[in-house]
Amino acid sequence: MKLNETLDRKNKIDYNKDMNLGNILETATLISAILSILLILLQQRGASLGAGFGSSGELYTTRRGLDKSLFNATIIFVLIFVLSILGLLLIPE
Repeated sequence: MKLNETLDRKNKIDYNKDMNLGNILETATLISAILSILLILLQQRGASLGAGFGSSGELYTTRRGLDKSLFNATIIFVLIFVLSILGLLLIPE
């Protein structure tokens, strides 16, 4: 009986120390920030140097396929980023 109780105590995770809400939100903030940056950089703009001076050849294009998926994923990860920062501000230390 004593050996089983000792093994149970060693195998238990101290959730207060290892997995508190602050650590989870910090991890979510870091991961969503990195993924947001990568997704923003992966999106194709479709504009050349002339578009910066006002001579764009495109009037309106719709997002399709991978471009639409990247756009939606970017919005989701930016929302996760903002909400995790707000969560970090609201929880007491």
